[in-house]
Amino acid sequence: MEHIHLETKDLTYTYPYGTKDLKKVNIQIKKGEKIAIMGPNGAGKSTLFSHFNGLTEPTSGHVEIDGEKIIFERDELLKVRQKVGIVFQDPNDQLFAPTVKEDVAFGPMNLGLDYEEVEKRITESLEMVGMSGFEEKTPHHLSGGQQKRVAIAGIIAMRPDIMILDEPTAGLDPEGVDKVLDILNNLNEDGISIVISSHDIEMVNQFADKIFVLYNGEIIAQGDKHQIFSDKELLKKAHLKAPVTTEILYKLKENGLNVDTEKLSIEETVEEILKVKKIN
Repeated sequence: MEHIHLETKDLTYTYPYGTKDLKKVNIQIKKGEKIAIMGPNGAGKSTLFSHFNGLTEPTSGHVEIDGEKIIFERDELLKVRQKVGIVFQDPNDQLFAPTVKEDVAFGPMNLGLDYEEVEKRITESLEMVGMSGFEEKTPHHLSGGQQKRVAIAGIIAMRPDIMILDEPTAGLDPEGVDKVLDILNNLNEDGISIVISSHDIEMVNQFADKIFVLYNGEIIAQGDKHQIFSDKELLKKAHLKAPVTTEILYKLKENGLNVDTEKLSIEETVEEILKVKKIN
């Protein structure tokens, strides 16, 4: 049986003033999956993420990690946060120590690890995100992309089984996006389940195995990227743009060419066009 890492069961959260509520959200994340949660601003993505490691307590329903319900007691939450690491959208919400080294050390020290183990984790985590040599730098003097990578290193140092990243590539230049994606893919190859939220269709297209679409606090669709991105009506409703390859295939179809609009990568799209060209 496939191991379910994280599951929400009828997760509901009601704000006192009624915005960004969550309504009976049911999500399953299996071990080793790469998941994207997409939706417009205000759909409740950040609220949902804050439930995944017990930062927020649901109004009703619950979250299970490895089949165990999150219990809102200090020691239990510490265990949950060791398993589930969250990287916030704005690194400034996460980076607060005077040096990079102290920032990355914060999590492992909270786990009560000894000095040598903490040192080892700092070195390994910074190496994994390509930030070795920055130990003594001040986080606020780093570029946005570097800050993001340090924030990721701080979570890697906790050795979580699941990593949750809210808009991990927001505000980064193309090179920064590629670097973050490489880090996430490497972590995933090491067996870590990864959940991201993003507006960036092209990035999700490259990254995710499975997509959940959150709209007005409800999951209105789930499936692989071919299913989600080829559903024009759904994308329109959720204020999402189709990948450019999908747009091209739709245009060709409208012009009478019998192409498969579920193809996504540039390679697949070119192949599809050449195939149709041969037939004609």
